[in-house]
Amino acid sequence: MTGERVYRASAPARLDFAGGWTDVAPFAEEERGLVVNAAIELRARAEVVPGGDCYVLQSHEMGETLEVRDARALVSDGKLGLLKAALRTSGLGPCTLRTRSDAPPGSGLGSSGALDVALVAAIDASRGITRLPVELAEEAFLLESVEAALPGGRQDQYAAALGGFNKLAFERNAVHAERLVLDSAFQAELARRIVVCYTGTSRVSSRTISRVMGAYASGTAQVVGALRALVDTAEAMARALQASDLARVARLLSENWLHQQRLDPDMSTDTMMRLEARMRRAGALGGKAAGAGAGGSMFFIVGGHRSVAEAAAREAGARVLDFAWAMEGVRMEQAG
Repeated sequence: MTGERVYRASAPARLDFAGGWTDVAPFAEEERGLVVNAAIELRARAEVVPGGDCYVLQSHEMGETLEVRDARALVSDGKLGLLKAALRTSGLGPCTLRTRSDAPPGSGLGSSGALDVALVAAIDASRGITRLPVELAEEAFLLESVEAALPGGRQDQYAAALGGFNKLAFERNAVHAERLVLDSAFQAELARRIVVCYTGTSRVSSRTISRVMGAYASGTAQVVGALRALVDTAEAMARALQASDLARVARLLSENWLHQQRLDPDMSTDTMMRLEARMRRAGALGGKAAGAGAGGSMFFIVGGHRSVAEAAAREAGARVLDFAWAMEGVRMEQAG
């Protein structure tokens, strides 16, 4: 159709270096959560085409398409829930909403948070609304956690909106974002030394999140101690990155992973344990699960030849993902 307007936005996924889980309520509301992460060029993309006689929802990453004649039918029923939630809150009339993601499903790289941000940005553009990146992050978090009723923290939305390396503090329902400026040579070396390995879709669910945070709320010593230790690890990680201390960064990745595994017995899978063992033998200096754990991706800092580590990852059954740092966060790709 000629003359139709198209609004496209994209937002990057992330690698969480330390502190994940501490951005989740109630810990992040009652204590001070802290996450250090970096945006990567595996982007989630959203496209809005206003017009037509119905709502068309297309999720390329999930291989699903849905047509809805009436906005009242945009109900939460387990199918394309995030896209439905975005349209329910948008005020848009009939339109086509398309999404796709560079990251594989359930990768643990924050792609759903990136999609939240891309959806809000594309819909905002179609309505002539402009927001600051932190405002986009907050609106995107509300879209997922409240409207779509998917529990989780805020770090993914902030990484996607802001881009770059960030130290994110979460306290009493407020977020303080501090941009971390790394030495350019170290930043490039860090990218060369990191191998990102996709092991398969993460099994972490809302039940896992509820179980972990329920244990925190009830004062379970192991979980409370692990969450507080994760905050300390994130503080140390920010200093190590700014000091260009590669060995220290690698050790802290492994330290973070040990604390994370204390949160829940299902945090690590047999596949992840096999991958870790293979990567250590191939010269990995340290590594951890990306995101919540229980599958998804792991990433490692390697001390030897990258090709050896990549071969070891593939032998362990993982898929090696290419990436680059995304110093720019959410952006409009094109407005037609």
